[in-house]
Amino acid sequence: MQLKVFKTTWGFPNWGNEESLDLALGQCVAAGFHGLETPVPETSEARRLLRQKLDARGLDFIGEVCTAGSYVPRRDASLEEHLQSFQMHVENAGEIAPLFVSSMAGCDAWTVAQSVEFFGKAHEIAQSCGVMVSFETHRGRSFFNPWTTRDILLQLPELRITCDFSHWCVVCERLIDSEPDVLELCFKRAKHIHARVGFSQGAQVCDPRAPEFKAELEAHERWWTSIWDALQARGKDVATMTPEFGPDGYMPRLPYTLMPLGDLESINVWMGQRQQSRFQNRMSQL
Repeated sequence: MQLKVFKTTWGFPNWGNEESLDLALGQCVAAGFHGLETPVPETSEARRLLRQKLDARGLDFIGEVCTAGSYVPRRDASLEEHLQSFQMHVENAGEIAPLFVSSMAGCDAWTVAQSVEFFGKAHEIAQSCGVMVSFETHRGRSFFNPWTTRDILLQLPELRITCDFSHWCVVCERLIDSEPDVLELCFKRAKHIHARVGFSQGAQVCDPRAPEFKAELEAHERWWTSIWDALQARGKDVATMTPEFGPDGYMPRLPYTLMPLGDLESINVWMGQRQQSRFQNRMSQL
């Protein structure tokens, strides 16, 4: 099995223009990553340009889509509005021929029954579009905590998930080794990993290389290794991972000067290269 590591464009300066795209692609190649994970462009022209530039460099693409809003959904959006936006974004993603789409979907305020209805229909939409979709464990969305996620997944065995366990660490205010049954279910359903390290009071430590975050880093790496093992057991040829440390309130800043406490590009490159090394070591043991 191969591990493909992707570069996030979250918080990338002036994202959307050709110059910023070229810069991101250049950084992707320089870091030895296999492609970009980025929101699906809104216009056909931008989608064609992205595909052309990826092909020119031999890079893969994971599309990122949100339903009924941006990262946080519109609270007044109906289930039908979520489905309509999901279908539009997935159809657009299909024009770029992604490996798959990772979606922040649903709403944390819904009942389990509402979420089950939504994800069942969303899965049917994705199948009709011929696009594989993985649904992310993310605050503000239906998969915002371990137990709701468990209750939904048990009713929809066909769903696959993007595991970003950093969100659950802050929601639960603890490292989630306390929930082995939910973790085991997630390992079996995992399609993709967002490699960010969370802690009990936030979804992102300022620098996972710092010794004070050793326990948090090791916990997340245990969970990621278990996903690799599960993928290997299912006979998969490829595992995918996106180091996803970002700005936008995730990266702490000094008061007054607003200087970030860590360098995002170097952190994400370090994380990607570290996990590639860990993956090779793990595969040699199996």
